[in-house]
Amino acid sequence: MDQRDEHFLRRAIALAAAAPAAGGRPFGSLLVGPDGSILAEGHNTVPGDGDITAHPELKLARWAASELDPSTAAGTTMYTSCEPCEMCAYAIDRSGLGRVVFALSAEQFQALSRAVAPKRVPRDGPALFDEARAPIDAFF
Repeated sequence: MDQRDEHFLRRAIALAAAAPAAGGRPFGSLLVGPDGSILAEGHNTVPGDGDITAHPELKLARWAASELDPSTAAGTTMYTSCEPCEMCAYAIDRSGLGRVVFALSAEQFQALSRAVAPKRVPRDGPALFDEARAPIDAFF
């Protein structure tokens, strides 16, 4: 991590600090292009949007996947105030971003917020392998 990373992390933290005044939760993120310019930024809008997926990391990953060509996306860095959750991390991986730099780890966030992790929904499976593989085999 260098001074440039610290500069952009401070911007992510500032976005997080401003989010509650805008009706969001205290999380902020920005996407920096290969040339060092800020391409997009945002904060958590879960309460205001009524959308449990309105995390800034997910919104930026979606934006990058639809607006950037793969080589540009691969040269980007996402700076975020807190380590991306599993949902956001998967979207970031799928979007082809080059790097993620975060301020707080998930463990640090849990300790600071005393937030209760959501209850895991029971899962059953795998099942019906031969039937389930048919559309996959046909596609790939």
